[in-house]
Amino acid sequence: MGLLARARKEWFIVGVALVIACAKLAPSVGVKGGPLRPEITITYVAVSAIFFNSGLSLKTEELASALMHVKLHLFVQTFTLVFFPVAIWALLKVLALTAINEWLLKGLLTVGCMPPPVSSAVILTKAVGGNEAAAIFNSAFGSFLVSLGSSSSVPFSSIFSQLFMTVVIPLIIGQVCRMFLRDWLERRKPPFGAVSSLVLLMIIYTTFCDTFSNPSIELDHLSLLLIIFIIFSIQLTFMLLTFLLSTRKSSGFTASDSVAIMFCSTHKSLTLGIPMLKIVFEGYEHLSLISVPLLIYHPAQILLGSVLVPTIRAWMTTGQKVPEPKLCC
Repeated sequence: MGLLARARKEWFIVGVALVIACAKLAPSVGVKGGPLRPEITITYVAVSAIFFNSGLSLKTEELASALMHVKLHLFVQTFTLVFFPVAIWALLKVLALTAINEWLLKGLLTVGCMPPPVSSAVILTKAVGGNEAAAIFNSAFGSFLVSLGSSSSVPFSSIFSQLFMTVVIPLIIGQVCRMFLRDWLERRKPPFGAVSSLVLLMIIYTTFCDTFSNPSIELDHLSLLLIIFIIFSIQLTFMLLTFLLSTRKSSGFTASDSVAIMFCSTHKSLTLGIPMLKIVFEGYEHLSLISVPLLIYHPAQILLGSVLVPTIRAWMTTGQKVPEPKLCC
């Protein structure tokens, strides 16, 4: 296969590399308050477009069936809101014995308590042909539960209204449009997956613009490098764990369910997380350090998920056979 043909086949990975490079060269374009206005175009327009696209592409019976998949929802919410924070807490008991900055470790603990995002997990699930309807429900429901539990410190009404306006309404409008366009959609088969992938590239671009424009924080480089390594290790370990648990014969989950579980259970929301940190830790002089792990976790989960898209899609389309992992020295 020629280089051009290979690049065309893996256009999404090429796109990820290009948007990250563009973000590095001109981060001011995609930061909050910049010309692209991501606080509006991404937070509201792009996220609404994702769920309108989902409502238009999902069959109503598939959506209804996914909403009733209680076992899957229970798995995701338990892993996200119980196992994840407890596992991070246990890990930090060990990391506290190291020389890593203590405020970074406190920030890592807050990451474990965050809900899944309402955009990236859904897009990645859709990109590989997973259970998109289940991903939509669990992403929105997880954010709802966390915002409800923290309503004493975070304005619950504003979070609920944002979820309603950017998730529920676009999804319903998409379903209504599908009722009138069903025959045309089934005949023409529009590239819904490609549309979602393009939106994800926009999210990746603005996320890395924020990352590259973030002012340098007084932090020793060793602690920072160790936190980056730990975050990637946590993501890979938990993705592998959820994959292994959900693909057991006795689990009762399908391959598409496993994809939704893997992304929704391991992704964490920056959109909801940063406002929560600013309110909960208001007045803390170390707030910037506490925020670092979440600021790293968000682009890391998108980058890692994007890189794994071709591999997971191949697994989905080739009989769900996973090669044995090779251990290296």
